[in-house]
Amino acid sequence: MIRDALLALGLVLSTASQLRPTGLPVGPGELCLVTWIALMLGGTRDLLRSKLTPALSRMLVFWALFATSLCIGSMTAFAISDIHDPNLFIHDSLAYPLLAAISLLATADSSAGCRLQRSAWLLVWFSNVFFAIQLAWGWNLISIPEMDPWYWDRFRGLSENPNQLAIFCAISTFLSLHFAEHFPGVRRRLAALLCTILSVYVGRLTKSDTYGLILVAGMLLFLMLKLRTWLLMPGRKLTFRAAAAGLVLVASPIIGATALLFANLVEIETADLAKDMAKGTSEETSETANIRLDAWSRAIDRGIESGMLGLGPGPHIEIPPTLVAARQDAVEPKYIEHPQVNGTPNFEAHNTFLDLFTQGGLIAVLSFGWLIATAFRLVYRVPLDALTAMLCGITILCVFHLVIRHPLFWFAIAFAMVAGTNARDLSPRLTRSK
Repeated sequence: MIRDALLALGLVLSTASQLRPTGLPVGPGELCLVTWIALMLGGTRDLLRSKLTPALSRMLVFWALFATSLCIGSMTAFAISDIHDPNLFIHDSLAYPLLAAISLLATADSSAGCRLQRSAWLLVWFSNVFFAIQLAWGWNLISIPEMDPWYWDRFRGLSENPNQLAIFCAISTFLSLHFAEHFPGVRRRLAALLCTILSVYVGRLTKSDTYGLILVAGMLLFLMLKLRTWLLMPGRKLTFRAAAAGLVLVASPIIGATALLFANLVEIETADLAKDMAKGTSEETSETANIRLDAWSRAIDRGIESGMLGLGPGPHIEIPPTLVAARQDAVEPKYIEHPQVNGTPNFEAHNTFLDLFTQGGLIAVLSFGWLIATAFRLVYRVPLDALTAMLCGITILCVFHLVIRHPLFWFAIAFAMVAGTNARDLSPRLTRSK
């Protein structure tokens, strides 16, 4: 139980970047996770006796391919004398083993299903206590010195920026919904539902349009899957026309909202990125509106220049000149760290697939896509609709943010894979047809 609580607490606190000592990439969340890893490795005998589960084998395959791609990318960068930021190279080189340990140990335990279930439930409870404390701070009910819960008019709590908190809320929302759907007992389900509502409320306070898109698209998918399951229940006789009408009736308003959100997403998220990197400038020029697309184009060019082999860990594109100019005179919220203009390409594309393309080339992108698709297939084929929606949301996050360095991301993937495998083995008759 202590190990499960440490894992959950570490995942929650890993998003609290403002709690880290100035200039250090390690805070209380990372310390909790390292302690959990040490305790798990302390039971090496039990780990060696555990079976090679499908979830663990898939994680091993991914990390083997990913490590290989980074090694090839690093050798490619050395061969072509590519310039990189050594500090950021070391940062990613240290972060990836920690993330690999979390994902592998979470699926390696012989009782991984029970442990992950407890850790996920504790994560939901800890996150909502964490949300409540941050909301009280944001509403000036309590005071936390030397920190600021607001990023202009966007709520960021203890995170460095609102997008980091929004990513946490996105995963927490669907994990809570999963427990509200499947947990035994009315009281537990009501508690999980209240957790879902609080996660949604905090997520909307961040004013992240990516979170809004995830919420609408995820709920659309969740409702359609639930309706599909209901329509296909044994003994329920409905004509195809009636079933189609039911799907259209439920889906139409959500599809419309999703289309409106997606239409404005790139421009609005680009403006947010400009604020992140340009010290709060609000000038929405045509050049600023294309910052994200320009970063994506630069990342594609860098990946192709490396022969699609990558350039090793760390960011590999230059800071757009527009942001460099805007950062010189603008004023921004406190406690924000930006990449420094030091003559090295130290800017990220803010797209997981493209950032992996610059680091590990095509091997990294394909292996990462395979892992996401495998986890999605596992939870889709069994009635785990909330986790299916969560993975849909994670895929959207990958398009607009770099999420591979978030420990919570790897926990969500591990939890979905283990839950999907266990549900398939326990209830094969509930598995959806291919």
